[in-house]
Amino acid sequence: MKLTYNVDDRPGFGKVVVFALQQLLAILAATIAVPAIVGNGMSQSAALFGAGVGTLVYLLFTKFKSPVFLGSSFAFLPSMFAAFAGGVSMSLGYFGLIIGAVMAGLIYVIIAIAVKFAGSGWVNKLMPAVIIGPTVAIIGLSLAGNAVKDAVGGAAQDANGAYIMDLRAILCLICALVTLAVVILCSVYGKKMMKMIPFIIGICAGYLVATCFTVIGYHILNNETFKIIDFSAFANITPSSFIPKFTFVEAFKFNSFEYGTMENIGSYIAAIAVAYIPVAFVVFAEHIADHKNLSSIIEKDLLDEPGLHRTLLGDGVGSMAGAFFGGCPNTTYGEAVGCVAISGNASVITSLVTAIIAILASFLAPFTIFLSTIPGCVMGGVCITLYGFIAVSGLKMIQKVDLDDNSNLFPASIILICGVGGLKLLFGKITITAIAVALILGIIANVMLAKGRKSKDAQAAAVNEDVPAEEVPEEKKDE
Repeated sequence: MKLTYNVDDRPGFGKVVVFALQQLLAILAATIAVPAIVGNGMSQSAALFGAGVGTLVYLLFTKFKSPVFLGSSFAFLPSMFAAFAGGVSMSLGYFGLIIGAVMAGLIYVIIAIAVKFAGSGWVNKLMPAVIIGPTVAIIGLSLAGNAVKDAVGGAAQDANGAYIMDLRAILCLICALVTLAVVILCSVYGKKMMKMIPFIIGICAGYLVATCFTVIGYHILNNETFKIIDFSAFANITPSSFIPKFTFVEAFKFNSFEYGTMENIGSYIAAIAVAYIPVAFVVFAEHIADHKNLSSIIEKDLLDEPGLHRTLLGDGVGSMAGAFFGGCPNTTYGEAVGCVAISGNASVITSLVTAIIAILASFLAPFTIFLSTIPGCVMGGVCITLYGFIAVSGLKMIQKVDLDDNSNLFPASIILICGVGGLKLLFGKITITAIAVALILGIIANVMLAKGRKSKDAQAAAVNEDVPAEEVPEEKKDE
């Protein structure tokens, strides 16, 4: 893929700020959605601060050689619910969030140490292109439903799954399609800077249309259906709105240990470990897939340089740091990868400035509230392109794979069907995502068929090297 700015390039200050704002918009919806879903008083601005801090830690560990942004991980949602629920006669609340994130981060650290001494070659053997490509594709495809549902404003569905298009759904879809069209037109026909910031222009266009619907339909005609944007959020700004509710501060506001005996505390921590640690292994698989995907875009293997051990350390320690402030364990964001692919800007300086802006913005209540008022339908229009690019980039990875060979066809097919089909498994309180299940089954199938693939490769090599007939296997003679 042709990049306008490579990893080490340094665009001008003004351009970097604009690129960083675009990347912030791309990751914003998911980053602040996690604390909103978990509830329990979690702060969206603190999650934004934690994402910025986590990204800075990641960039430091990777020596500023990997243009990645870390944001709140949806994979840990059940784990975070468990931290608040407890499951025993007590709950450590915000302390539980920090403890769980540290446990998950330590898994990354342990794996990173093992990779440092064993090397990362095993990753390519265990997860070649025929495995990673379909896995990356289903990361994008698994998010497709979210993008479409946002685009129609969360409209209800009938028994056949068709969205019921009432007036509000139609208005939301118009906003989404305007956003999508502007992003596409700017990306394809735009000149210079416009071509590199299609998301900002698209979001502004969609926001403008949504504002027109809201002002004319709701504020003038007094029709609630037209209220696409809730401007009342700006009226609720108070001095306390400028200070994020940091997780570590909330954790020390009360003595959680009064609510249970030491035995209960031990049981609770054990429950937290069961809730967080298995998920860390799941996110590890997605970590590799995201970095493989980004490597294909920038045409540089990040698992070799800066190295898988560094990316894992950055992700793990960054996740701990992010949760300490925002409560949410972080993960590499496919939206940021998609942003690199579409804009053609892989400059790591952009990721750095995005992290700094995220930290500063968490203290600017009007700015964070403005960001939170961007309608879901507008972000849905953007995410159709972002998630689509992730899916397509995964499919591009298997372009050179011989899919006429059943030993390649079966693993790829298994991953795609199990991933798209949503084979998510629940064992007690442990949820294994469909992506993880698909990847595991694909790896098993690939290992099972590796012997047959090697045999065919050896036969092909023998024929190409004009080996004497008596040394060629009988089945090859028959051909």
